[in-house]
Amino acid sequence: MDSISCIRKPVMAELGEFKALFDGSLSSSNALLDSVITYIRQRNGKMMRPILVLLTARLLAGKVCPATLHAAVSLELLHTASLVHDDVVDESTERRGQLSVNAEFNNKVAVLTGDYLLATALVHAERTNNHDIIRVVSALGQDLAEGELLQLSNVSNLSFSEEVYFDVIRKKTAALFSACTKAAAFSVGAGEDQVEFARLLGEYIGICFQIRDDIFDYSDSKEIGKPTGNDMMEGKLTLPVLYVLNKTADETAQAIAVKVKKGTASADEIARLVELTKQNGGIEYADRVMEEYKQRAVALLEPLPDLEVRSALLAYLDYVVGRNK
Repeated sequence: MDSISCIRKPVMAELGEFKALFDGSLSSSNALLDSVITYIRQRNGKMMRPILVLLTARLLAGKVCPATLHAAVSLELLHTASLVHDDVVDESTERRGQLSVNAEFNNKVAVLTGDYLLATALVHAERTNNHDIIRVVSALGQDLAEGELLQLSNVSNLSFSEEVYFDVIRKKTAALFSACTKAAAFSVGAGEDQVEFARLLGEYIGICFQIRDDIFDYSDSKEIGKPTGNDMMEGKLTLPVLYVLNKTADETAQAIAVKVKKGTASADEIARLVELTKQNGGIEYADRVMEEYKQRAVALLEPLPDLEVRSALLAYLDYVVGRNK
């Protein structure tokens, strides 16, 4: 059995219910909107965030409730909306090896489609009939927007701060995963301690997920779906290069990094900075930090009974840190 099958196994039936609810939420009589949504769904991934919602509910209560399913749909729609909007903000033309919505259609269509997805996410949050879940979804919307604005403002900040980097990824990625686990806990009536357990688990998974994504930026593998140095092309300095900039104080690297932030670095200069990052242990450092967060998540799960759902969550962690795209 492959890792994804192991992860899905405890919630296969519930995942089918989620997909039916999710697909139903995206039907529209508007021809343009329907064509955009159909286009977005072509790149549907492995649904790792909804699976995390379902697994967390099963872990804490042994069951999935209707509120769990609506929460999972709400969060996946909000996540999808944020990706559509982010591609407009970043002027990206590609998303996971496929033209972005703004590139395939245009910015106006992308923004309005993102707005529609966001509104539909709120509809499903309301259908949970759970004020705690509604608060989680609302707070996530704020965190994602704040994270994007923090990232934009950091472009003009010429320091190379890991602290700011972690602030950004906690808002942009860890907040999404912790919202998934918190909403799952609230959906099954979990107590305060269980909600906090779920929040921490999601945060650690989300940080691992983002560091792995950032490491991909230094790979020349075509399987990943984005070109090497893509983050730098967008003015972003991530954990591997930040480590090298602070460790070596290399004047050449720092000069290129400043140009990256200003958006004036050439492709050759970005390639040089990527190579300097690899040569000076940036990838290995990021791997170590990611492993530290993985072990924090493992420490939360290890004391629990050795049930199938716990094994699935441990496999989920292994997948997040070991994936190749």
